[in-house]
Amino acid sequence: MRLGVLDIGSNTVHLLVVDAHRGACPIPAYSHKEELRLTEHLDAANELSAEGIELLGAFVEEALRLAEDKGVEEFLAFATSAVREAANGDQVITQVDERCGVDIEVLSGPDEARLTFLAVRRWFGWSAGRLLAFDIGGGSLEIAAGVDEEPDVAVSLPLGAGRLTRDWFTADPPPAAEVRALRRHVRAEIARTVGGIVRYGEATRAVATSKTFKQLARIAGAAPSGDGPHTPRSLSRRDMADWAGKLTTMDAATRAQLPGVSPGRAAQLAAGALVADAVMDLYEVDRLEVCPWALREGVILRRLDLLPGPGDLPSR
Repeated sequence: MRLGVLDIGSNTVHLLVVDAHRGACPIPAYSHKEELRLTEHLDAANELSAEGIELLGAFVEEALRLAEDKGVEEFLAFATSAVREAANGDQVITQVDERCGVDIEVLSGPDEARLTFLAVRRWFGWSAGRLLAFDIGGGSLEIAAGVDEEPDVAVSLPLGAGRLTRDWFTADPPPAAEVRALRRHVRAEIARTVGGIVRYGEATRAVATSKTFKQLARIAGAAPSGDGPHTPRSLSRRDMADWAGKLTTMDAATRAQLPGVSPGRAAQLAAGALVADAVMDLYEVDRLEVCPWALREGVILRRLDLLPGPGDLPSR
């Protein structure tokens, strides 16, 4: 089938059209995205502003038109941290659903972690053994670990790069005192999760997904995206610690000049680096392998699992 998936993230809203059937690798057919940065449209009361709602509604309408043009048979839409945790999140979803005629699913934090883990498992396969997966989004950090497609444990923390930048930094580059305060906060939050995850056993493979980790790996020397998704990419703890220190002393314009860093993400990369450095240190991960699949692919795979396979017998 041709499936359209709309990912309403805290940074980017992304329509991905794929051709796939159950048991096969989804083949991307079309992609359209825009950096709406919904976390920046949250007001002092943590409500998504009228401007943010209008931008989101307009993009969803555009995505539906594009999906129709591309011959999409089924359209799935889901939202993550920015909408989930907005004080008016339910009203936002209702308003956009009624305007556009869609049914947007708001994923919980643990579900976000589970679906990301499913994508990581499918990408690396059973031979990867026990996986430990990290995903830094705009609004939250997801951590999951396990040996099956369903993780033993899945955790979501409000430690997204966009959220932390908005809530903790007042200048560009941030003052050293604010960097130290955020570093303490991030490490205290992550440290609370370590015991509940490592008690299930030592991971044989540690994996990172998300744009933040991809950009951090790229500036530390990983291959560019143009080399394709099957090119191995990784990030060492030593390099991450080094870059976490450097990035917090740069302004956004300087970060945007680094390889693989987009101007729209440069402002929040310092906060993201503090989170990445903390998870690698506290979970004692010497090297993270970067997975090209993440939440969006997990949603696609979950849907495809419900389809009849090409060898299935018809029901009587």
